[in-house]
Amino acid sequence: MQPRKIFSLTLGEESNALIDELRKRDWEVVTATDPGTARNLLANSEFKVCLLALDQATPELAAKIVACVNQARSSEWVGVLPPGTLEMPAYRELILDGFFDYHTLPVDPGYLSRTLGHAWGRATLRDGLDRPQRSAASMGMVGQSAVMEALRSQIRKVAATQAPVLISGESGSGKELAAQAIHKCSSRANGPFVAVNCGAIAPNLIQSELFGHERGAFTGASADKRGLIEMANGGTIFLDEIGDLPRELQINLLRFLQEKTINRVGATRALPVDVRVLAASHVNLVEAVSSGQFREDLFYRLNVLTIAVPALREHKDDVPLLAQHFYQQCTAGKKTKLEGFSRHATAAMMAHDWPGNVRELFNRVQRAVVMTDRRLITPADLGLAPEEAGDSVGLDTARTNAERDAIAVTFNRVGRNVTHAARELGISRMTLYRLMEKHGIPYRTH
Repeated sequence: MQPRKIFSLTLGEESNALIDELRKRDWEVVTATDPGTARNLLANSEFKVCLLALDQATPELAAKIVACVNQARSSEWVGVLPPGTLEMPAYRELILDGFFDYHTLPVDPGYLSRTLGHAWGRATLRDGLDRPQRSAASMGMVGQSAVMEALRSQIRKVAATQAPVLISGESGSGKELAAQAIHKCSSRANGPFVAVNCGAIAPNLIQSELFGHERGAFTGASADKRGLIEMANGGTIFLDEIGDLPRELQINLLRFLQEKTINRVGATRALPVDVRVLAASHVNLVEAVSSGQFREDLFYRLNVLTIAVPALREHKDDVPLLAQHFYQQCTAGKKTKLEGFSRHATAAMMAHDWPGNVRELFNRVQRAVVMTDRRLITPADLGLAPEEAGDSVGLDTARTNAERDAIAVTFNRVGRNVTHAARELGISRMTLYRLMEKHGIPYRTH
């Protein structure tokens, strides 16, 4: 029997013993023993099933656990928890909100294996049902505009090489998503994808975090530790906010790019590492080079291939599709009376300038789903003023825009099935084809 690959965040001796038993039952288990490492591994998002196995569940650990689960929301999660865990609100909400199943320690390994098997089957079934939608939302990047098609074309081209890529774009526009798409389209897709925010790591820790350290290298280094670059061996590392990397560490990164080796802190020998580097920055690196804040030689090492991720205002036609995509993410597996967006909400979203880009859109949709008591989301639920619906637009234009948005949103919601979309819209298939041609909405998925 071919081993089935799952992920497990495992904390404690009893939980580790369970993992050993699962491996004897033909489960290939990729484990992490701390939430930080778990988030880096889950950024790959290639696991059908994830296991949370804790000997102890503390309130202080809850937020970190939630962050890990949110990193792989598309996976089926199974929990193995100590008695009394569900009495803590944070864990109770997490488990009951989105987990496939959970068990209380002690648990029979055979019983747990069967639960994981059911979760694996459900994930496999869901993958089959979602395949048409994933095809429409190619590379995980939702959007049918010419701008997004051009971006996907660029990604396919750079993915075919091994050269470094420098990704530019405004904050919240989706630079990490573009990096993930490059990785998934490349020959390294089966390897790890490790995302690092260089501006979020304390300056005194970044050397150890990126390159690792040897036991005894400094006070508190009680064991060898692999760095994030080493963890990405065979895959891709995404260095976000590369412009925030301290200048004294830029030489180490340059040496790695030139020699494909790293030196752990305290090590006496270099380690060969096979990693492709993708980088992004919110600062203008050309200006940073001119001001002396960024090394010119490192800039030219990174600036081999470039991709610009467009701001959301540059492809506003994709807003209804993106909003519907986020709405489905936020309501998946939840009991809700919500049915979607009102016509006025869609108009307000189309009129908004989206200075925070796709991240702002997601946050507004998520807030609306949580806070609204209505059947349809309104502009007020999204935090958008009704006048943003564009009262100055002519009646014919408004009618045309509403027709186009209604068709696009419905078509995406039913998995791009023309028959189902026509039935929901109350028109014939031929009429729907004609209207889609009129509004430039593609109905072919190949």
